[in-house]
Amino acid sequence: MSGATKSSVKFKPLKDRVFVSYSDEPEKTSSGLYIPDAAKEKPQQGQIEAVGSEVKEVKVGNTILFDKYSGSKIKLEDQDFLILKEEDILGIIE
Repeated sequence: MSGATKSSVKFKPLKDRVFVSYSDEPEKTSSGLYIPDAAKEKPQQGQIEAVGSEVKEVKVGNTILFDKYSGSKIKLEDQDFLILKEEDILGIIE
């Protein structure tokens, strides 16, 4: 599978890692109520931007679910990304 990214950021993960773009949930509702952290502990979703050479089950462009505290969060060129091991992916949204 290719390590090329769809975003403007160039990053190639190694081995069984995937590079994911995502956005955090809003801290408050549209009516202005703040959301407590306990209410936000559900799987998040993101889009795979690049995959390492040992990744077998997902590919660039897949939308995936992952646990809120999985992987390593990084910021590149003012965009939020996550580096996950393939085994930390909960599923693919089709």
